[in-house]
Amino acid sequence: MTKYTVFIEPTATGYSAFVPDLPGCVAAATTLEETRQLIKEAIEFHIEGMRINGEMVPEPTPHVEQVEVTAF
Repeated sequence: MTKYTVFIEPTATGYSAFVPDLPGCVAAATTLEETRQLIKEAIEFHIEGMRINGEMVPEPTPHVEQVEVTAF
C-alpha cells in the first residue's frame, strides 16, 4: 500500500482536495468524508491511467511538515 500526501481545503460549498505528487489529480465534495473518498478514488484512477499510458508513476513525497509562524 502506498500513501500520497493530499491537501484538503475548505471552499465556499464544501471541500476540495489535490495531490501534489500527481498533478491534475483533484476532487471536490460538500463533506469532508466524501472528499476523502473521492480523492482516494481519483488517486487510484489517476495512477491506473498513467500505467495504461506507459507513464512513470511518481513516488509519493515521503515527508510533510507544518511550520508554525507568529501572525503579525
